[in-house]
Amino acid sequence: MSTVASTEHFNTPAVLPVLRAQNITKKFGGVTALNGVSFDLRPGEIHALCGENGAGKSTLIKLLSGIHPHGSYEGELFVNEKTIALRGVADAEKSGIAVIYQELALVPEMSVAENIFLGAEPTRFGFIDWDEVYSQTQVCLERFNLKVKPTVKISHLGIGQRQLLEIIKALRKNSKILILDEPTAALTETEVAVLLETLRDLRGHGVSCIYISHKLDEVFGIADRVTVLRDGQSIITARASEITKQAVIRHMVGREIQDLFPRKAPIRGKPLMRVVGLTVADEQTGDVILKNISFEVHAGEVLGLGGLMGAGRTELLMHLFGAWGKRLKGEVEINGQLIKSEDPRAMIKRGLVLVSEDRRRYGLFFEKTVGFNLSLSTISRFRRHLFVDASYELDVNQKLFASLRVKATGLESPVAGLSGGNQQKGVLGKALMTEPAIILLDEPTRGIDVGAKQEVYEIMNQLTHAGKAVVLASSELPELIGMSERILMMRDGAITKEFYRVQASPESLMAAALGHTNEAAV
Repeated sequence: MSTVASTEHFNTPAVLPVLRAQNITKKFGGVTALNGVSFDLRPGEIHALCGENGAGKSTLIKLLSGIHPHGSYEGELFVNEKTIALRGVADAEKSGIAVIYQELALVPEMSVAENIFLGAEPTRFGFIDWDEVYSQTQVCLERFNLKVKPTVKISHLGIGQRQLLEIIKALRKNSKILILDEPTAALTETEVAVLLETLRDLRGHGVSCIYISHKLDEVFGIADRVTVLRDGQSIITARASEITKQAVIRHMVGREIQDLFPRKAPIRGKPLMRVVGLTVADEQTGDVILKNISFEVHAGEVLGLGGLMGAGRTELLMHLFGAWGKRLKGEVEINGQLIKSEDPRAMIKRGLVLVSEDRRRYGLFFEKTVGFNLSLSTISRFRRHLFVDASYELDVNQKLFASLRVKATGLESPVAGLSGGNQQKGVLGKALMTEPAIILLDEPTRGIDVGAKQEVYEIMNQLTHAGKAVVLASSELPELIGMSERILMMRDGAITKEFYRVQASPESLMAAALGHTNEAAV
């Protein structure tokens, strides 16, 4: 077990923690996920938990929330210095612990109000008091400035809105210990600002938070202390004011990372895809979502696609992949060939593939194995007459599994048991198995740690150096600037401005995202 270091001063008055984990060891078969981890949370503290995917963060919070019950691990848990034995989520909630997971748990076909009050509906004369449900829901929504109706179904909301509702649902319980797992991964800057200000307000009212994030700007903007996990061990705990971002990164990955965006631009080749005057409507509502979009992407190029939540980035990529929208006008060419609206299977055959931002909904079968998912989109490649050549499939899968550096015991590992970052590698691997010429990446590093991000960036470099074209949609402006040769900024379904890398700055990109196209692009 690694020693837990601290920058605490010895003369600081002792403060009893509200939550403490002591010498926690958790194993899954022959894999040790946590190895003697110790961690504590103080009253009114925001304590950031950092680490690469697979470091043990998710296992620790599942243990703290009762998903991994008492008896399935070694070590002890304490709430207000009293030993607790959590045998399920209900026990954790009774202990004042609420968790917001990275993967959302809302019921799509139920309304906003029904989800927020699910299992805790106010009643009157033995019946649910719906007036009270909707009234209280409206108060919660207004607190977060979330402009949706309490009666709207979750399935009609975007992923950012769903994330905010998860947060509202947890905060409504007035829990004294709040655990947030990548809560801002899909939020706009405005939504992030609202959340962080709410957490600061909660801190002032004595609520304690464990804040898990790979966004170190957020960590250092809100955290009182930082704990780093690596390879299932607690490496260091320090005051946020007494440690640097670079030191946190070094402790996370066990090495120095000097260049977070190792982009090495190859020679740009011929256009692989050209889009002219594309206008697309939502098939269900008839609303025009994409408006007169034109661009081209070349062999060997990373084309960045930016914009705030709701700008139309995901809709554009989904339409190009044949998975969304009714084309009203415009043309799409791949390798000089005009492409009409086609389904995803046909687009894959034409050499275009999409890595979706929502891996749970579109990317993976979570109950299946890693190997099953990797070859799912290309199973016909391994057919020999009426049968699948299992030996050939295994050989190809193993090579891809190794190149992606997936942290799992093997191809037979269930996807559901992997960390979020390794699940994302599985989505990327499934796409690469199709041997595409054009790769559409929608938030490919969402919820991924620094080390895993570099691995994704290196894969992007390998693809472009092999003459492939990459379209990178990202909400992280430094990522767009660091990895793209050109960047298209979108707003309200239209392209507002195009930037070359040397022109782009976070300020100029944000100005374009907000529609301030008269701002200097420097």
